[in-house]
Order: sequence, then structure tokens, then C-alpha cells
Amino acid sequence: MIDTLNFFGIQIILLLVVTSVHTYLGLHVIRRGIVFSDLALDQLAAFGVIVGIGLGIQGGSTGSYLVSFIAVLFGSILLAYVKPNNSNIPHEAIIGILYGLALVASIMVADKMSGGAAYVTQTLSGTMLWVNWPLVWITVVVYVLLSFFHYKVRDRMIALTEHPCHSNEDNFWDFLFFISLGIITVLIVPIAGVLLAYGFLMIPAATAALFTKEWGKALKIGWAVGFGASLLGLFSSYFFKLPYGPTLVLALGLFFIIGLIIRLINPDRA
Repeated sequence: MIDTLNFFGIQIILLLVVTSVHTYLGLHVIRRGIVFSDLALDQLAAFGVIVGIGLGIQGGSTGSYLVSFIAVLFGSILLAYVKPNNSNIPHEAIIGILYGLALVASIMVADKMSGGAAYVTQTLSGTMLWVNWPLVWITVVVYVLLSFFHYKVRDRMIALTEHPCHSNEDNFWDFLFFISLGIITVLIVPIAGVLLAYGFLMIPAATAALFTKEWGKALKIGWAVGFGASLLGLFSSYFFKLPYGPTLVLALGLFFIIGLIIRLINPDRA
């Protein structure tokens, strides 16, 4: 009984913290039209983990997180500063290419390692079932610090999202935005895996965007959807013996589909 309560306590706190920060950053990603930027950073983080293991660094260790952070730092710089002037090549093309290169590089590195295929699978599906309290509290502290930072600079970030002008100053703030995505990616990918990490960021924010353009309302809707769907996935996985990560992704997707149906029935309702 105590072990069960401890398990649910860890999972619920982690899900609450993760969905809150990811929803806010996800709204920025959607409104900027760079919907694969986080997926690219997620895959770079996974690449860092695999490279670290290949170098003899244990996954989940400080060294593993450091290598993963270096990979997403490189990606954040590219996403912030490499923006083609040619209108025929959208920024999303750069993001897609970066994701493809990170995925192929991960597979190639893993191919040279004993049991490499298992490491690739683990970076996709994560290990949320085995999260412990120390890791949860580290995640909470980092997410709280990021939340405080983004609250203080919210006007600047929102202005950048809604009225980009691609100046050198904007590029710097873009870098701060992408490195924020990178930090949460480094923390969440080894736990949740690439696919669920991407789901946490995109699906609650996309569901909220169906109903409102107001930042405050969108955050409330996104937080409610993200946390509610995550709880549904958590309990469904536990009681019906379903794989955890995929079940959470499906639960998030279910809420998004329900949102789509509601908007079809009431297209003019704000």
C-alpha cells in the first residue's frame, strides 16, 4: 500500500510540474509555427544520452545530462541564429533537417554499440515508471526557476512570438527561448522519452489553442487538459496493465480529439 501511494505521489507531482511549464512553452511554439522545434531538441537530447553511453557514461548520471545539454545547446544556437533569408526555405525546414540528422546520428551511434537498439527504444519510450524522489525534486526546482524567469520576461517573450522582427536582439531572445526548451528537454527526455516529451509540450497547448487566443485562458485550458489527460493515462496504465508512455500519449491525444469535436459542434464559441 505504501509503495503504491509513493508511486502515485511521485508520478502526480512530476506530471503536475511538467504539464504546467510545457503548456506555456508549447503555446509559444504553436503560435510561432515552429511545431517541430521541440521534437528536434528532444531528439538531440536523446542523441546526447546515447553518445554518453557510448563513451562509458551511465544514463541518468550528471555526465549524461551534461553531454545531452551540450547537444541541445548546439541545437538551440542553430534554431535561434540560422534563419534562411530565402522565402522559399521556411524556418521549419531547418528544424526538420535538424531533427532528421539527430535521429539518423542517434541510430548510427547506437548501431556501433552492444545493445544499441535497446538504447534507441529507451530514448523513445522513456523510464517514467522508475522515477525517484530525488530526480523529481531536481526537476521541480529547475522548472520553478524556469517558470520564474519566463514570468519576469513574459511581455518580451510574448511580443517576440506575436510580432517577430528578426533583429539581432530578437535572435538573442530566441536563443533564450530555445535554450529554455532545451533545458526541460534534457530533464524530461531520459524520463519520458522523445515521443511523450513532445506530447507534453504540443498536445495540451494545441487543445487550448482551439478555444482561445488569450494567453491567460489558454494556459488554464492547457494546464487542465494536460494534467487531466495525464492522470487518465497514469491510472489507465496502472489498473489495465498498459505501457505507461504510450498510454499517456493516447490519453493526451484523446483530449485533443474531444476538443476538435467540441469545436466542430460549436465553431463560434470562444
